[in-house]
Amino acid sequence: MTPRSPGLILGRSPHIALLLGAAVLATPPLHAQEAAQPGDIIVLGRGLELPPGTPAYGSVTIRKDRLSEDASGTVENALDDVAGFQQFRRSDSRSANPSSQGVTLRALGGNATSRALVLLDGVPLADPFFGSIPFSTLPLDTIGAARITRGGGAGAFGSGTVAGTIELFTADRAQLPPFSASAFYGSDNAVQLNGSVSPDLGAGYVSLSGSFARGDGFWTTPTAQRGPADVRARYKSWSTTLQGVAPVGDAGEIQTRVALFQDERTLRFAGADNGQEGQDASLRFLSRGDWKVEALAYVQLRNFNNVVISATSFKPTLNQRNTPSTGLGGKIELRPPVGGDHLLRIGVDSRFATADMYEDALNATTGATTARRDATGRQVVSGLYVEDDWSLGSIVLTGGARADYWTITHGRFTERNGTTNAITSNTVFPKRDGWETSFRGGLLWHASDAIALRAAGYTSFRLPTINELYRGFQVFPVMTQANGNLAPERLKGAEAGVDLTPLPGVHFSATAFYNRLGDAIANVTIGTNLRQRRNVDAILAKGVELSGSVDLGHFELSGSYASNDSKVEASGAGAQLDGKQPAQSPRHSASATLGWHGPADSRLAITARYVGPQYEDDLQIDKMPGATTVDGYARVPLGKKVALVGRVENLFDVTVLTRKVGTSVDLGTPQTFWIGVQFGG
Repeated sequence: MTPRSPGLILGRSPHIALLLGAAVLATPPLHAQEAAQPGDIIVLGRGLELPPGTPAYGSVTIRKDRLSEDASGTVENALDDVAGFQQFRRSDSRSANPSSQGVTLRALGGNATSRALVLLDGVPLADPFFGSIPFSTLPLDTIGAARITRGGGAGAFGSGTVAGTIELFTADRAQLPPFSASAFYGSDNAVQLNGSVSPDLGAGYVSLSGSFARGDGFWTTPTAQRGPADVRARYKSWSTTLQGVAPVGDAGEIQTRVALFQDERTLRFAGADNGQEGQDASLRFLSRGDWKVEALAYVQLRNFNNVVISATSFKPTLNQRNTPSTGLGGKIELRPPVGGDHLLRIGVDSRFATADMYEDALNATTGATTARRDATGRQVVSGLYVEDDWSLGSIVLTGGARADYWTITHGRFTERNGTTNAITSNTVFPKRDGWETSFRGGLLWHASDAIALRAAGYTSFRLPTINELYRGFQVFPVMTQANGNLAPERLKGAEAGVDLTPLPGVHFSATAFYNRLGDAIANVTIGTNLRQRRNVDAILAKGVELSGSVDLGHFELSGSYASNDSKVEASGAGAQLDGKQPAQSPRHSASATLGWHGPADSRLAITARYVGPQYEDDLQIDKMPGATTVDGYARVPLGKKVALVGRVENLFDVTVLTRKVGTSVDLGTPQTFWIGVQFGG
């Protein structure tokens, strides 16, 4: 039997394959997002063509081969290749509280919620309640490419893009072998297992993948500070995903995805356990005919639990036992045939989030329940957007606008006596709604084959999450209160840059930017060990971003650097923050990788990353020093479809602080070795 080509010609099959599951797309690995023409071979599992004006916004792409060389095997660490990408803390999904894993760009930090829009095959990934990203549920082996665009946006799901957009693309048909598996064993009795089966089904294909990770964890507490209650940061997580893709007619395609996951972690103290679980599904239809169409719908079901342990009595003080949330959304985008010089996109999208929180306050001595608290909230954001890319010879003009209507309703916080269950406090927050408009525009000029100049300007906004509005939290001994009156954040920004390709295989990019995030939400100190989420006047961020790569055949050198000069503008009750650097916002970050690709897909790579000093708090009292870490990766083929892989994280065992309150500190990933086997064919 003649083997199937990984690229399937749409429309030649007389039937449509049955689809298993429900949900999603896979926008192309970016180098191959070409418009389909009659007779072209279309690789199933990709999205519509990449608009020609996209480079005007300074996007950076990480390819699948580079992603696979990350020493940790986690998505969030692989994204560190782009300097300026950061999570709220310097911890990854093995040792961070899941609720703190918000992501941002350009030093607009200071809050655990994501200020960047994170998409997987076009579907927003942020938790409906927290706004955090469940990175532990995304096996790196299943990601085909990542594109990071720093700066505001006005396209699909454009609300929430105040720091930028991070697009993850699952591997498409051309990147998926019929079978693949990997098994790794690492320091501290750690295990990583991944596998996938991706057979053709009719004219389409299905892919079933699964992952499992666990570890006894490392000590996040320095030796000198350890007490009888301190334990290693153990973790255990699993996920499984079923995807299906099938052609429809001559130019259509349906893509579906269903994912289940669960994650458990222990942080610093015995009993300080937390977990998250979820069920996600999405369905996407694409038409590549004269009228190009993309229709997408998704659902997210999530839950979170967390136990807070006192740092003095080492007993539970809070049991956040149940935090169910639901996210629903979708979009429809039309690309009418308006001529070869234009790519016009007209679309509508909507996102709905609802969540509840149930927690018990506990007596740190007796363990008795002193108070029972519950909160609820609902948000809806719906928008209309129009964007056009106009090609005029060597110049591409791009522009877009959004109009969004938002509502925040059903806000309520109730506290009851822990013994009698009598209501002691009941706050009902009034409904709020409003309209927001967002714009962006850019220019890309190919001055020559070697030089491209670009400039862009944009506005955007972000609603406060249900978590920010109604749920307080404690990282002992600091308590942070919620604030049901938070206003939306609003961004204005501009940037200009140059892309140079002086020789084949040599690329350099530089961008200068200025962003102003008005009404920025920050954790503001209002008393001893007490903070509250509040709007400050603004966070100003300006700086320079550099990136480059040199391909010398078997050797490749790539690097990225970001200089972010950000400061807070504050008046009134928050005037003490005026002129200060936002919390958790380093001024400098850099990443560089030297790689070697040999025969039979043998590989070696060494990566150095630097993150500069940053403050734990808004008042600049607790400063965490900068750190430079070095990671290594080696792949040695043992046969046609088998390879031995070695990895090392933090090769020189550099001390990385992830939290600092006075003399109490938490540590990040120490020196960690991995050895494993990969199978594929």
